[in-house]
Amino acid sequence: MIPAGFIQDLLARVDIVEIVGRHVQLRRGGANYMGLCPFHGEKSPSFSVSPSKQFYHCFGCGAHGNAIGFLMEHTGAGFVEAVEDLAQQCGLQVPQDERTAAQREREREQKDRRATLSEVLARASAHYRKQLKASPKAIDYLKGRGLTGEIAAHFGIGYAPDGWRSLAGVFPQYDDPLLAESGLVIVQEEDGQEAKRYDRFRDRITFPIRSVQGQVIGFGGRVIGKGEPKYLNSPETPVFVKGHELYGLYEARTAMREKGYALVVEGYMDVVALAQWGFPNAVATLGTACTEEHVHKLFRFTERVVFSFDGDAAGRRAAARALEAALPHARDTRRISFLFLPPEHDPDSYIREFGPEAFEEQVTKAVPLSRQLLEQAAHDCDLELPEGRATLVAAAKPLIARLPEGNLRTQITMELATLARLPAEELQRSVGAAPSGDEPAGYDAPPDDSYAGYTGYEDYSAGAEHDGGQRQRGPRWERGNGRSQRGGKGDWKDWKNRKDRPPVQPPMPMAASLLDRAAWMLIQQSDLWDGLSDAEHEMLVGQGEPYGSFFTWLDRLVHDQGAMAREAMLEALQRGAADEAADPVEREALAGLRSRVAGFLPMDIQAAAQLEIRRVLTNLELNATDEELGRLTGMSEHSPDMKARLRELLGLRQQLKTRLDELRAQAPGGAANG
Repeated sequence: MIPAGFIQDLLARVDIVEIVGRHVQLRRGGANYMGLCPFHGEKSPSFSVSPSKQFYHCFGCGAHGNAIGFLMEHTGAGFVEAVEDLAQQCGLQVPQDERTAAQREREREQKDRRATLSEVLARASAHYRKQLKASPKAIDYLKGRGLTGEIAAHFGIGYAPDGWRSLAGVFPQYDDPLLAESGLVIVQEEDGQEAKRYDRFRDRITFPIRSVQGQVIGFGGRVIGKGEPKYLNSPETPVFVKGHELYGLYEARTAMREKGYALVVEGYMDVVALAQWGFPNAVATLGTACTEEHVHKLFRFTERVVFSFDGDAAGRRAAARALEAALPHARDTRRISFLFLPPEHDPDSYIREFGPEAFEEQVTKAVPLSRQLLEQAAHDCDLELPEGRATLVAAAKPLIARLPEGNLRTQITMELATLARLPAEELQRSVGAAPSGDEPAGYDAPPDDSYAGYTGYEDYSAGAEHDGGQRQRGPRWERGNGRSQRGGKGDWKDWKNRKDRPPVQPPMPMAASLLDRAAWMLIQQSDLWDGLSDAEHEMLVGQGEPYGSFFTWLDRLVHDQGAMAREAMLEALQRGAADEAADPVEREALAGLRSRVAGFLPMDIQAAAQLEIRRVLTNLELNATDEELGRLTGMSEHSPDMKARLRELLGLRQQLKTRLDELRAQAPGGAANG
């Protein structure tokens, strides 16, 4: 991890006006500098850079931050990359972190491995571009699709010749394992015979897939003429994960901000053709359904996303998957919409027949997320019948539940109430509050021996939260009497005289642990990790298993790969838990943590993420303080040093309790919310 002191010193040395000025044309306006915001399209400057505060702020879209944040948002760099970039400009050496030598060496090897793979892929890309110039057949194909040489060069389009070992001319050591690891060469093992090796891409137009930083991480290949498969992607490698990457994102970043939206289409040729027609803001998924990670990446560069699909059944299914991926990111200030073209058209053919202006008009008429959600839920529902309206509500509720809290969620719920002919208040209660990140709800007490004797949140332990008795809770589950057998009888307090099943579900026992909550929040929003101090990092890394190993792994992951969306984090956690090459203790810890969070509900913590993680960490620090106080006060004699330490701890305890009160007051609803 990078010490906080170094980051503060670095920010004190850099001039944010100079850093931003390399990417944005700035003019002095009074004490500050003004320019057109690079994060959204605008005609009048609303982007302000303050040399005195070393801060930028856009009055149009709300983007703000320091020099590090600007580089991360504008260039797509990760936190560590942005810090290293600024440090290099200042002639500073980024200090080594506090990991063990073995950990640093392993991470260095992994980073070097990825860099080597990218170099191999870049050499292959240069080879394919060279081959394109020498292939009249490939050039004629691209011209037939209306592409110019300039647009082909912009996207680095190439051609893989129709030969089994074209790459042998670039890589004389054709049996180099890197060629197979990068996905360029297929190795076919046969019993008792020497393995056969041959190029993956043959007689195909090649489209290099670039990371947000511009590195070649894979390829897409489009067959010329007839042949199957029509499109062929690189396999997943250490540098390329299909569910994380979007074709054309590197090329489209600036255009997204200039045009004010991202256009998500289905294929490479769609992206390239749209750029040719004046829509350089298009990107494509890589043969997979749209994921939350895709949407998360897009919203780093724009506040509006338009998904374009064919109007046939397959297009509708793809739209349904995209809707589910987009829902958790649908904040009130963002716009998400769905464009359905006639079944006989893709974007390229539509523009060819009707022109760019007609396509732009279709984009403006795209179906908004709210309507798409309700229409999707109402599919095959006869709203004239009670059964049809009930089916509508049943289909819509889980979709609405994925939306973050806000006006959009409320408005959609009210529209659903109108369609279903239900009182809005009743439906609001039925849909329930979005998970707030405070406590996952909706779990049954697990029949697990490890939770025998658990008596709810009231236990005063290292895993419990200090709330001063202010928090009001519903009926709670108690295993009681230390019963350890599976399926032990539970007690519903406050409901024992009720004949019907209580409508309030018990809290999940595991959620009582602050460490569980910290882990779950950081899995869902891993960019929080870089916002923690070194002391907070050390506190989390120093926890007992499985938490210590999990937070160590998380630190390494974020340091190396940057923040990820929840879905990507869960996938990484699954891979880590199954990695036979990993440290056995870490692997076991990750597997244990994965099983603990497997049933946790998603939490909407984006709006108050910093507040909630700060509250959890303050509670952990207060717990540690109370534990030390308990040890010291239990001693029969106290030296002067011990007495001084007691006074220090008592003062710290009061500070922490005051801080908790302040955090509660900042929460929605104030202190009443605990």
